[in-house]
Amino acid sequence: MLCGRLVCPLLLKLTASSKYRGLLDSNLIEGSSPPSVFVGRAGYPKVYVGPMIPPLKGDTAILDEPERWVGKSIDEIVDFRYALVRGKARVNAVKVEESRFISSLQEFAMACEPVDVEALFKRRPSGVMVLSEFSPPFGPSAPLLDFKAGNVKADPRVERAFYDPHLKASEAVWRLYLDGVSVTKIQRCLSVGMLGVRPDRKLVPTRWSITAVDDVVSKKLISQIKGFSTIDEYRVHYFKYLDNRYVVLLSPSGWEFEWIEAWFPGTTWNMSGSRAELMGDYEGYWGRTTYAEVGGCYYSARLAVVEALVKERRQASALALREIHPGYTLPVGVWNVRESLRATMNAKPKLFDNHSDAVRYAMSKLTIPLEKWMQASKLLKNLRGQIRLERFLRHG
Repeated sequence: MLCGRLVCPLLLKLTASSKYRGLLDSNLIEGSSPPSVFVGRAGYPKVYVGPMIPPLKGDTAILDEPERWVGKSIDEIVDFRYALVRGKARVNAVKVEESRFISSLQEFAMACEPVDVEALFKRRPSGVMVLSEFSPPFGPSAPLLDFKAGNVKADPRVERAFYDPHLKASEAVWRLYLDGVSVTKIQRCLSVGMLGVRPDRKLVPTRWSITAVDDVVSKKLISQIKGFSTIDEYRVHYFKYLDNRYVVLLSPSGWEFEWIEAWFPGTTWNMSGSRAELMGDYEGYWGRTTYAEVGGCYYSARLAVVEALVKERRQASALALREIHPGYTLPVGVWNVRESLRATMNAKPKLFDNHSDAVRYAMSKLTIPLEKWMQASKLLKNLRGQIRLERFLRHG
């Protein structure tokens, strides 16, 4: 507890590793993979890629299915991910069609249920858990010597996209989404080079594929909501999970979106600070032309918000705020933002007929005062201007 955090991250890692240490006592692992694949980004285009395999048999799908993780504790999520042992083989990411190893991974990744796998490593898997705010964590790793997958029951929706040599990657992503394939599975397909026009398919590092899918899908959905009428009132949605507080304020106007994160002292991006640090990004009706400075969380949040609007067939201006408190002891990936914002949007909103009451209620759910959010937010400044105009017209 010398770090001053409420929960010690080192103890969390140690507890998780101790559960599987006895199952990782050789360089041969047999287990049922969710299925799961990881593609690294260091040294691109020469990257490490390989399957992630737990030393467990049976239904292991939840180990790589973030859509089912909301409500789980950090301890449970760490347990899920530490169980996945990563095999590593260095390949050329731009020469997908020439690699038998990549072909075998693609067949494996096409599965719609866990696959029995046998993996032979160069040495016994070891190493600390890799934790990131961008991708879900995973456990020990080792160079892969051999990899054999049992019978694979392929997902027919994925098969159609994979065997279409003329379908662009972005269109394949969109088609899979419309077919009801989860965002996580689509990201896996894109990452392992299963989508795009042949023979130009490429591996996409896992971290990049996550953001790419969130971006492609949310842009397609945004183009739809621009044809819908606006909501009729101001709405505030609220959700709390893993000591993160989420507020989404929807206003009855054309599409705009802003995402702001507030990292408190003792959290991943503000370990030694003395006050909460705010950072965010904004887009107007016509979208962005540059990559969001806050990274993948922006696109994950945008996807969750616009999904809810499409479901209702409405349009709105959306301000999404996140406070990250010290109880968020370990980064677990951008899935946390996407799935938490989905839960936020599914929560029954509080309705208001004016800006000021909506903003006041939104602030009551957060701990940082309005003026601090105002300094970081373009949408809040716009709202304050509208509030002042509203009062002038009311009393003029």
